[in-house]
Amino acid sequence: MSVTPGLTVVRVEQGLLRAQVFKSKLEEAGIPVLLQYESLGPVLGVTVDGLGEVRIAVPTPFADEARALIAERDALEFGDEDDEEASSADG
Repeated sequence: MSVTPGLTVVRVEQGLLRAQVFKSKLEEAGIPVLLQYESLGPVLGVTVDGLGEVRIAVPTPFADEARALIAERDALEFGDEDDEEASSADG
């Protein structure tokens, strides 16, 4: 699977559903997104051996902004778990 010239892969996800979440977040911020994946993965529902791999690509000038938005989304998603673990370790 090759990346189209002028695009930069900013994230690789396992499964189309998670990739769609990031695509929506980026498009909401005005960043065009291309999802690249093997068509066989979603058809068969296979997510092993690279078949479920989805590359999230954006135009290169938007790459830094896209990565920042993705990092922000990750912090929201995983930040609460880290806080809970730290709280239970203290108590």
